[in-house]
Amino acid sequence: MPPVAQLLKHPLALLALVPSSVALFAAGAGAGAVAKTVTAPLDRVKLLMQTHSVRMAGESTKGIGFVQAMAEIGKEEGIKGYWKGNLPQVIRIIPYSAVQLFSYEVYKKVFRRKDGELTVFGRLAAGACAGMTSTLVTYPLDVLRLRLAVQSGHSTMSLVALNMLREEGLASFYGGLGPSLIGIAPYIAVNFCVFDLMKKSVPEKYKSRPETSLATALLSATFATLMCYPLDTVRRQMQMKGTPYNTIFDAIPGIVERDGLVGLYRGFVPNALKNLPNSSIKLTAFDTMKILISTGQKELEKIMQENQEKTS
Repeated sequence: MPPVAQLLKHPLALLALVPSSVALFAAGAGAGAVAKTVTAPLDRVKLLMQTHSVRMAGESTKGIGFVQAMAEIGKEEGIKGYWKGNLPQVIRIIPYSAVQLFSYEVYKKVFRRKDGELTVFGRLAAGACAGMTSTLVTYPLDVLRLRLAVQSGHSTMSLVALNMLREEGLASFYGGLGPSLIGIAPYIAVNFCVFDLMKKSVPEKYKSRPETSLATALLSATFATLMCYPLDTVRRQMQMKGTPYNTIFDAIPGIVERDGLVGLYRGFVPNALKNLPNSSIKLTAFDTMKILISTGQKELEKIMQENQEKTS
């Protein structure tokens, strides 16, 4: 163990003293919490747009627009309304981001070939498994966040949870789990895989720059969102109380029949505005943390080697 004074001259070496798993978990959790809080208003607007037809069943089948949803929240609930449902989301995102990002690194090791090479299929499989793992761990909080976000008036997380348990039973916390797993698997698979491959193709001198991570994260998130958004709309409508859909095979034709194909992309604009910076912040912070950890390990090894040479 090097002297404290020596470590203070090389602060990055201190990171090497922290177990890498702990550092990666902390990086994923912190990045996810900040990103979700910053983009919470757009997330709530997206949820209201996605679930409007189910919430207004029997009253109106006309969709609600982005501007209308923004105005409705401000008029009825004030500024705080834009962050309604954010607490359970932040509570959820801490373990969610940590499990997702860390398990992706673990699954990449699992899917490596014997020669150490990780194929495109291996990256996709690792991303899909990471997405499903994190979703299974935190799914009840996601359902609770949705219920709290789409309810009008003022309520608390604990009150909504108790009402759900009393009126609908434990199963209500897992409504829409099937399409959620089906939706998150390809999204995370495509997002993480494209991010990794793009970073891999970047010239070595640019790989460690934050702006490189930010640009590749934006592009990978855009591509993944365009591909997978319809399944997100399906699962949100299946999570709603009183939903007429029991399976994904009921939901897709039902939404198309009632709202047209555009119904599957309802809320896409606020989702894209929220998801792109959210995903970019999360991946960039995590990638930067990995670079710092790697640099810290090299600095510690250098210090240890120098000390060994002095004593020999």
